[in-house]
Amino acid sequence: MNFEFSEEQNMLRDSLARLLSDTYDFDARKKIIESDEGWSRDIWKTLAELGVFAAAFPEEYDGFGGTASDSLVIMEELGRVLLVEPFLPTVILCGQILRAIGGDHAQALIPQIISGDAILGFGHAEPKSRSVLSSVETSAVQDGEDYILNGHKAVVLAAPIADKLIVSARVSGDKKDTDGLSLFIMDATHPGITIQPYKTIDGLQAGDVLLENVTLPAAALLGPSGKAYDLIEAIMDAAILAVSAEGVGVCKRMCELTNEYIQTRKQFGQAIGAFQVLQHKMVDMFIHKEELISMTYMGAAKMDSGDYNNPAVASAIKVQLGETCKFVGENAVQLHGGMGITEEMAVGHYFMRATMLELLFGNTDFHLGRFQRAAVNGNV
Repeated sequence: MNFEFSEEQNMLRDSLARLLSDTYDFDARKKIIESDEGWSRDIWKTLAELGVFAAAFPEEYDGFGGTASDSLVIMEELGRVLLVEPFLPTVILCGQILRAIGGDHAQALIPQIISGDAILGFGHAEPKSRSVLSSVETSAVQDGEDYILNGHKAVVLAAPIADKLIVSARVSGDKKDTDGLSLFIMDATHPGITIQPYKTIDGLQAGDVLLENVTLPAAALLGPSGKAYDLIEAIMDAAILAVSAEGVGVCKRMCELTNEYIQTRKQFGQAIGAFQVLQHKMVDMFIHKEELISMTYMGAAKMDSGDYNNPAVASAIKVQLGETCKFVGENAVQLHGGMGITEEMAVGHYFMRATMLELLFGNTDFHLGRFQRAAVNGNV
């Protein structure tokens, strides 16, 4: 497969890389995480002004992109600097849900996302769901023209800083039925919503969202009632491709940092990079990183051609992401020695993000099983 980026995509990559190089080095990131807000509104607005958010949406929403390849370029560069601002939940998850459903909410909110004026969080996973997308206990009971929601959403990215939330809830059926799921949008400060905030191990803002008798009008329903499962699965598979692209950036940077370190760290009077056994480790890290690049670019090409709706494709990419992040991350830390897990060394922070990427949207074991089930059903 000959995968080449367009001139516009290369320009976007170069502009984004220069911006992040100037404003988002490792020390600047540490200061942002340690700040009271834990993220930077200035960086968020600057990304919007550069057109980064617009690149993820088509022209009908005042964007200038909207392809998987466009998002791949962005996510890879964001991965290289470990961006903690809420691009993934706002643009990739909620933005693409709104884009897929369309209607008044999309027309009103997507331009706000593009301009950097709206931050959204997507609540789907629950404490007992274990990555099974149909496992939803949060209920939505219709009461006249309203819906009353009760439930608990876990690890909702950007929840503490979100303006609005999109959550899944069950309007009918048993706990793991694929039928009966709906999506609702609401203000993050809506009565009955409690957000328990925390930071993930890699410094991102997240929280558990508790819904207690949250009363929403029928207009808060996104799409047909009870028919949201297919969209949820499609959005999660698209998000897998996005975080895989982020993983490419993370693993590229871990390889660079490790190679720089072994060229300068001396033992027995010479740089440890001169030892052949360490050179072999670097080669193995490079091979794993290239395998992830190939899988990710293949996924983007399939999505842009409309051939990505097979769950086996997304699961294969997620398995490769998990294996690459684990191998590259562990070896990067090992080659740095004990210093590799200190707060002062950047490589340890990349390893923490790599660990989170392996867990997001189902870990490696989960997606191996999903791929196997697809193979048994002849869907590979």
